Amino acid sequence: MLNTVWSWLISPYTAMTEMVEAGGHVVLWIMMASVVMWTIAIERYWYFKHTLPRQAGDMLKVWQARGEHKSWLSRQIRQAMLSRLTAGMNDNLLLLRVLVPMCPLLGLLGTVSGMLEVFDAMSARGSADARTMASGVSQAMVCTLTGLAVSITGLFPVYHFQNRIRSETELLADKFTY
Repeated sequence: MLNTVWSWLISPYTAMTEMVEAGGHVVLWIMMASVVMWTIAIERYWYFKHTLPRQAGDMLKVWQARGEHKSWLSRQIRQAMLSRLTAGMNDNLLLLRVLVPMCPLLGLLGTVSGMLEVFDAMSARGSADARTMASGVSQAMVCTLTGLAVSITGLFPVYHFQNRIRSETELLADKFTY
């Protein structure tokens, strides 16, 4: 029983080390980008679920406590409050939007380095037999696969948070009535 639980807990680490061994050092960079990407996605989820409602509620109380809402100054204060909330919603989203297309590029880097190993091995042996080419081509394909897989899984959070920011901004603007 204990061995089964232990093997289940260690299986992601084992899979990652096997991928790094099969794909080379570039896969490690892709995995690190994946960890950063999903850390940001979890942080953004936490922000929208817990922090934003509290911040918006506090600012809304301040806005409603103002006696006057129609003057130019009041409109500027309202705009500053909405801008502050929108800026908070956009935190770290740019990094998330950079990491998603960066992963396939890292996979391409691994592909090129794997193919260079193939050509280097072929020139060292002076022949192009299948065994010489197999390890380099395998490394190249593992890098490509890893980069694409990580990038594809990152598309959903980017799309989700962009839409969430758009809708939350509109909802907040409606709550801050004149």
